[in-house]
Amino acid sequence: MRGPRGPVFENVDVTVPAGGLLVVHGPAGSGRTSVLLALAGRMRLGTGALRVGRHRAPGAGAGRVRRAVAVARADGAVAAEGRLRVRELVAERCWLEKGLTRRQVVEAARLLGLHLRGATLVEDLPPLEALLLDVALALAARPPVLVVDAVDRDGPDGDRALAWRALATVAATGCTVLAAAAQPPSPPPPGTVLLALPHRADPDAPAAAPASGRGVAA
Repeated sequence: MRGPRGPVFENVDVTVPAGGLLVVHGPAGSGRTSVLLALAGRMRLGTGALRVGRHRAPGAGAGRVRRAVAVARADGAVAAEGRLRVRELVAERCWLEKGLTRRQVVEAARLLGLHLRGATLVEDLPPLEALLLDVALALAARPPVLVVDAVDRDGPDGDRALAWRALATVAATGCTVLAAAAQPPSPPPPGTVLLALPHRADPDAPAAAPASGRGVAA
């Protein structure tokens, strides 16, 4: 994929099994968010293709790819409204997502070890709690694939470890998780696929250090 200043990312070749965990990691400016949005079918590819299950994008399956992938958070593209209270955000999501109920959101939160504090403003939540709320809201609709950006932003190391543990729990349910962070988890959960992106300020830097395959399978 190319932007006005050249490639945002290129030569990304990766396969993630259904129920797997992909961690796209690299420094700021390496294109982590763009890779996630491309894998979610939300960003047009300059070349190459994406496959989610039997559906491919670009092409006739692009719409099905987008419907299969839920984006919990993506910097600059998808974020919760901080001025809403948690209960208002849950109600809004249930209104927007046909058939979704508050009970499903509560169950998703419970899976993540999150207690929903309904009266709290979203912007007042601690970083880990805010992340898990984003994940719970997206996970409640039971998508085949879930995208989570900025997993390790803010918060102490202990909270980051809890965040990765929660995402591994999501993957264990059979939902494929595509996540991005500045640093990968240490140690990564068993079976984690790591995709390292370089700092793109260096024009001679390789575009990625990929795993095998192409696109994402779910």
